[in-house]
Amino acid sequence: MAWIRLAKSSELPPGALIEVEHQGRYIALCNTDGQVRAVDGTCPHQGGPLGEGALNGEFITCPWHMWDFHSGTGACSFNDKVRVAVYPVRVEGGAVLADLPNA
Repeated sequence: MAWIRLAKSSELPPGALIEVEHQGRYIALCNTDGQVRAVDGTCPHQGGPLGEGALNGEFITCPWHMWDFHSGTGACSFNDKVRVAVYPVRVEGGAVLADLPNA
């Protein structure tokens, strides 16, 4: 895994959800009450763009079929067999960095 700069911290005020792309991979970044988080940006249900969805508290809701995932654990709120990958994040010098596998 490698720490990759994905966004400026100014792009993620509290309550923000954005989609970023790195080497063909989409990542959903969000800020839940000052804690920046990164999850795989593709919904495992039918491939919807999680970063284009809604942030409801700590949950990211897919805009296609309203499946939602906890931004800290990746767990689906209603199906414990489904989850999205969650990546470690740190904010340094105004940059949001995520530790992405195979980056």
